[in-house]
Amino acid sequence: MKRIVILGAGESGAGAAVLAKKEGFDVFVSDMSKIKDKYKKLMDDHQIEWEEGQHTESKILCADEVIKSPGIPDTAPMVKKLREQGTHIISEIEFAGRYTNSKMICITGSNGKTTTTSLIYHIFRDAGYDAGLAGNIGHSLALQVAEDPHEYYIIELSSFQLDNMYDFRANIAILLNITPDHLDRYDNCMQNYVDSKMRIIQNQTADDAFVYWNDDPIIKRELAKYDIKAVQCPFSELKERGSIGYIEEGQYKIEYPTPFNMEQEELSLTGKHNIYNSLAAGIASNISGIRKESIRKSLSDFPGVEHRLEKVTTVRGVTYVNDSKATNVDACWYALESMRTKVILIIGGKDKGNDYNAIRELVLKKCSGLVYLGADNTKLHNFFDPLGIPVRDTHSMSECVQACYEMAKPGETVLLSPCCASFDLFKNMEDRGDQFKTLVRNL
Repeated sequence: MKRIVILGAGESGAGAAVLAKKEGFDVFVSDMSKIKDKYKKLMDDHQIEWEEGQHTESKILCADEVIKSPGIPDTAPMVKKLREQGTHIISEIEFAGRYTNSKMICITGSNGKTTTTSLIYHIFRDAGYDAGLAGNIGHSLALQVAEDPHEYYIIELSSFQLDNMYDFRANIAILLNITPDHLDRYDNCMQNYVDSKMRIIQNQTADDAFVYWNDDPIIKRELAKYDIKAVQCPFSELKERGSIGYIEEGQYKIEYPTPFNMEQEELSLTGKHNIYNSLAAGIASNISGIRKESIRKSLSDFPGVEHRLEKVTTVRGVTYVNDSKATNVDACWYALESMRTKVILIIGGKDKGNDYNAIRELVLKKCSGLVYLGADNTKLHNFFDPLGIPVRDTHSMSECVQACYEMAKPGETVLLSPCCASFDLFKNMEDRGDQFKTLVRNL
């Protein structure tokens, strides 16, 4: 009996364990942190051996194959030992793909993944398609394959997941954009990160589709390096040669595989970045044969995504917006670009090698104040203080919201769009956004 060891017992790890058990493997799960009770119960219910708070080498190094949580870096001691002895390490998505013939619609990019994935899922479900939501959001793909299979899977893929995928094939691959992010995980080398993102097209055939943003300079440069077999379906804000999705004279248009159009103002998502997200989602849905009436309805009634430009409330004439998902500089740029009022910008957290020059001009143009929120705000002070905009230094969400309350004037917007990861002060970006919303609503 082959032995599968799973490192990390979160949503993906616990789901992979259930599928591995079902497929007849000898399964062991190990997590250096404390495992959530719901995942302990799931594994116990399937008689899966697990441990927490440690990695027992004698139980791990004997694995025939290892499934690694995307959150565990390659620099982790146990991962290094496994690699040194030649043990094959894969992702949960790679493993799950071996046991299903369902259609895979896969979305990656530095920004917009969650919104686009959620929008496609919304369109598919409203059209009556049997679809599951997986990857970075939704439930574990492996668990769904094992216990709740679907005809289609809409999968958000991070670069970390793509790193450990080898034979998996996306029937529709969507690449939204590539901008600097997670460079701390890629030896501060942008090309390493780019190479990870481009893995989404590996194994595609002439029967598949590759949907991508035609205006992205990095994507355009990288395409020349690859022998792309899939049908290419580029989109852009304006019609240009080769784009099959674009905006023209206030019309949202798709040319392939069948013509589709609707009024741009009917789209539920606003802002330039959401034009791209809506075009990618519409193209994928059109390729999948969803009726035009369904696509049109779903594009116009999609409610949006939590923690992504989420309006919280208005207090004393000041609007508060939660964009906690903006964990890189480019995401913050899009958020600022979409603002129509003066902004008090909340920025800071665990820096990932950020270059803030990309938002410098927008900060000067749009921001009436900056509130730094992080354990160490030194880099923010060094870059932004010389701009001459009023700043406040805070180290907790309660301090931060109070500072915003004191600084913001009626008619302005307080925007939490941090550019950074959340792990210095919060459990995750959801915790950061939830704390913000709770404190704002209590003002």
